[in-house]
Amino acid sequence: MSLSWSRTSRVIAGTATVLAVLTACGGGGDATDSADGKPVTLTFWGWAKGSKDVVDAFNASHTDIKVTFEEIPSGNAGGYAKISNAVKAGNAPDLVSIEYPSLPEFVSSGALQEIGDVFPESARAGLLPQTVELTTLGGKNWAVPFDAAPQAFYYRKDLFEKHSIEVPTTWDAFRKAAEQVKKADGKARIATFFPDDPTTFEAMAWQAGAQWFKAEDDTWKIDTTDPATTRVTTYWQGLLDAGLVHKNASFSPEWTGSLKNGTTLGYLGASWGAGVLKGTLPEQSGKWAVAPMPTWDGKPASGMLGGSTFAVPKNSTKKAAAVEFATWMSTTEEGVEARIASGTSSAFPAATALRPAARKAFDAGFYGGQDIYALFETAGASISPRWSWGPTTGTTNTAIKDRFGAVAPGGPTLADAVKAGHDATVAELTKRGLKVEG
Repeated sequence: MSLSWSRTSRVIAGTATVLAVLTACGGGGDATDSADGKPVTLTFWGWAKGSKDVVDAFNASHTDIKVTFEEIPSGNAGGYAKISNAVKAGNAPDLVSIEYPSLPEFVSSGALQEIGDVFPESARAGLLPQTVELTTLGGKNWAVPFDAAPQAFYYRKDLFEKHSIEVPTTWDAFRKAAEQVKKADGKARIATFFPDDPTTFEAMAWQAGAQWFKAEDDTWKIDTTDPATTRVTTYWQGLLDAGLVHKNASFSPEWTGSLKNGTTLGYLGASWGAGVLKGTLPEQSGKWAVAPMPTWDGKPASGMLGGSTFAVPKNSTKKAAAVEFATWMSTTEEGVEARIASGTSSAFPAATALRPAARKAFDAGFYGGQDIYALFETAGASISPRWSWGPTTGTTNTAIKDRFGAVAPGGPTLADAVKAGHDATVAELTKRGLKVEG
C-alpha cells in the first residue's frame, strides 16, 4: 500500500510543477472572520444528498458559526457554471462542493483560495492519502476531501436468481451475463451506458490502468490511446453494437423508469450510488445487492467515480470559519452520521477512522442487511494510484459527451469521442500557453 501511495505522490509532484504557474494567480482572500463576538455567518452551496441535514446538525451544535445552505444543481448539470459565474461576479458563497475531477480547473482559473494555513494537519493526516494528493496542487492545499468514491456493481439479486445468472467478477463474465439477461427478457438489459457522463467511462479507464494526464517537468503529456483505454473503448463499443446495454442519460426519467419496471437489472456506479438507489427505489427494498466492480483479471481493482471536496471561493472573507465547518463535516462522527443517517447518502468517508461510523449510520436493509461498507473498503484499497486529473477537465468532458450522444451503429464510435476529447484537451492547454505532448 505504501509503495502505491509513494508512486501517486511522484505523479502528483510532477503535476504540481506544471500547476505552480497556474496557481500563482489563485485567490488569496484574507480570512477576516467575525471578531465582534457575533456568530460568523457562512453560505454553503452544494448538491450532495444529506447536505441540508448536515448543515442543520452543525447549526444545532455550534454557536460561533452559522451556516446557510443553498442547494444547487449537481456540478456538471449547471452547478459548476453557477459557481464560476458567481466568482466572476464577486458574489460567490463562502464554501462550495467541487468534485475531484473539476478541482484542478477551478484552481487553475484562480477561482479558489488555498486553505493550507487553516486546514489542521491533524485532520489532513487522517484522510485517505490519495484524496489529499488529489486536492494538493502546486504544492498547496485547495480543498477539504469529504469522500472517496470507489466503484461498485449494484444488481437486482432477485432477477439474477430468477434467470440463474451468476454475478460477474470479470468483464468477460459481465458480457456473458449481459447476453443471458437479454435472452431471458428481450426488453431487459444488465446495465446502462450513460452518454451524458464521461466520468463513468473515465473511471473504467482508470480501473483498467489508464493515465490520461501526466505532468513531467513543464510539459503535460496527454494519452487517451493507451492500451488500457483502447481496451475499455473497444469493450463498450462491442456491448453497444450488440445491444447488450441500454443507452440512457444518467439518472434520467428513462433510466429511473427502467429500474422501476425491471428492464435494467444493474448499475455500474460508485459507493455513493447505494444511497441513490435506496432513495430512488424504496419499493424495491430487499431486492438489490452490491458486488465488486468486474475487473479484467478477476482481482480487485477500482477507479474513482466522482467524490467530493469542499473549497473556498476567492471572494470569501471567512476562510477560517468555512474550513472549520468543512473539516467538521468531513472528519467528525457527528458530521458523517448527520449526512448518512438521513437515509439518502452512502458516502464513503475520506477520513478512514470514520468508516465504522458510516457503516453504523447507513441502514443497509435495502440491500438485505449486506455489509456494503466492507465491500467499499476493499474497493477503496484497490483504487489505482496512477490516475491524476488535468486542469481542463471541463473541456475534455464536454467534447467527449457531445460525441458520446451521437454514437450509433454505423456512425460515430466511442473511440471517435475519446479522440475528440484528446484533441480538445491538447488545443485548450496549448491555448493557455502550456507545453503539451500527445
